Amino acid sequence: MIVLNLIENEAKQVLMKYGIPIPKGTLIADSKQTADAVKNLKPPYMVKAQVTAGGRGKAGGIIPAASAHEAEEAANKLLTSQIKNLAVKQVLIEEKLPIKRELYMGITVDQFNRSYVALASGMGGVEIEEVAEKTPKAVFRLSIDSQLGLRSFHALAIAKQMGYGGNQLFELSAVIQKLYRADVESDAETVEINPLVETEAGTFVAADARMVIDDNALYRHPEYQMENVQSFSAPEALAFKNNLAYVKLDGDIGVVGNGAGLVMATLDLLNLFGGKPANFLDVGGGANMEAIKAALEIVLADRDTKTVLVNVLGGITHCDEVARGIVEATKDVKSKKSLSVRLVGTNQQEGQKILADAGVSVLGSMEEAARQSVKFAAEGNGHGNFN
Repeated sequence: MIVLNLIENEAKQVLMKYGIPIPKGTLIADSKQTADAVKNLKPPYMVKAQVTAGGRGKAGGIIPAASAHEAEEAANKLLTSQIKNLAVKQVLIEEKLPIKRELYMGITVDQFNRSYVALASGMGGVEIEEVAEKTPKAVFRLSIDSQLGLRSFHALAIAKQMGYGGNQLFELSAVIQKLYRADVESDAETVEINPLVETEAGTFVAADARMVIDDNALYRHPEYQMENVQSFSAPEALAFKNNLAYVKLDGDIGVVGNGAGLVMATLDLLNLFGGKPANFLDVGGGANMEAIKAALEIVLADRDTKTVLVNVLGGITHCDEVARGIVEATKDVKSKKSLSVRLVGTNQQEGQKILADAGVSVLGSMEEAARQSVKFAAEGNGHGNFN
């Protein structure tokens, strides 16, 4: 599976279901829809690109608009652009909130302590990591007992630490409790509101939201199946369809392996030898030819990838199936990117013969394959045995 990041609008719809206020807005996929979208909205507006990239505002993905005409211009600009290499397919047009104060509120999983943790700060609107680094005392942290859960007295304590009293104390604590319920019942690894706006009227509204769903729990959530999720990129959609674990990284060496441990070890080797992985892609156990082919299609389509390393230790995964998948990918994908293969295990000889007949050599160890990949990446495209 892949990491499932919900885009802002999807996350907000979940929060609204739990009673957390969100701004009034409309989602569109064509700038020509703007006039209809703003009919029931009051100006001024905020026009927001719906992508999963962090730092969207700094990257130009959020544009204020004073009129319907300006909103249409902003929508057209965003829908014909990319934000951090992600194509903008939809924009959310919302009524601009009258902001008095921006807060941060989040619930995430503390893997070390095996519990949820609530995070809160009076310095919302910027990345919480940045706040924690520069002003650590501005971030309130509360570990949540897995048996007890987040109770009303916990939420009240957080709201009080944020400096609120009276009716606002209870209103903010209610938002915190609802956020916790949304996280747990949605099987989310992280849910955050940044900023959680205190309006000039004294109410609290989720101006932006983000959710990361635990992919191991997707079978409990049909609403998050591929055809219902707007946030998948093309490679993520292909990975999802073929049950591949895929995460985009910022390097230039594509990686395909079987088993999370083996793939992680491959990434470590590449880093050790001075290379930079472009992705994490685990085909899992027992992957067939189609899954291998899809995996190669994903990494080869990545513009950042200069070369590809396939590292397979066959057990229930058969090397001949892997080899056939590689050969099929070479037929269908027009690419001059080089390929380094380490292929050992079940049906090893058959797999190596299939590749040899196709003109693809197989290296004897993962260290050799990793070194060769780093060399190919340094030399650029068009070298090696995948032409």
